[in-house]
Amino acid sequence: MLDNVLPLRRVTFEEIAEAGPFGLFQRPLDEIWLEVGFGGGEHVAWQALHHPNVGIIGCEVFQTGIATLLARLEREPCDNVRIVDDDARRVIDLMPDRSLGRVFILFPDPWRKARHHKRRIVSQATMDALARTMKDGAELRLATDHIEYLRAMLEVAPVHPDFEWLARRPEDWRKRPEDWPQTRYEAKAIEQGRRPAFLRLRRRVRE
Repeated sequence: MLDNVLPLRRVTFEEIAEAGPFGLFQRPLDEIWLEVGFGGGEHVAWQALHHPNVGIIGCEVFQTGIATLLARLEREPCDNVRIVDDDARRVIDLMPDRSLGRVFILFPDPWRKARHHKRRIVSQATMDALARTMKDGAELRLATDHIEYLRAMLEVAPVHPDFEWLARRPEDWRKRPEDWPQTRYEAKAIEQGRRPAFLRLRRRVRE
């Protein structure tokens, strides 16, 4: 799978820089969405199948997760998924201004040890980069089952001046929206007694 199928969907930093996000796909698409760390690919595959006119770029470095996603896409073929098996931060940096219609960062590694907190993907630097690359009105979706990482997310994401937190009551971030399919990781977290949080933010309209 990794030898034969991945090359058909993999894109490199050089290709992104040269072709731009829309140029990675073989037909015209309405929007480009980005998922950072797609794990087993359940969410990427579901979104791709339910939004055939959206191009989805999924970033993942673990081969097991990539192979699982490829198997899903073979069973339910769709041509609107591209895979980057490298650093998602670099992908975000390569995106043109106002190019992304939606971004997903779902259950990222919490890097529990204090000395590793700087590796957390949800940070001030990432929020600044997403503010540049996301279109006006674009939605950013974050999820975690790690309470300390949730606190860290809340310190940088909802308070960022370029984003509006869409929650109006506690239930809004405790309940997953209907168009947000459950992943195996989320199911495992719930089974082990951890309650996930789901944050939805909208990129504010530029003045």
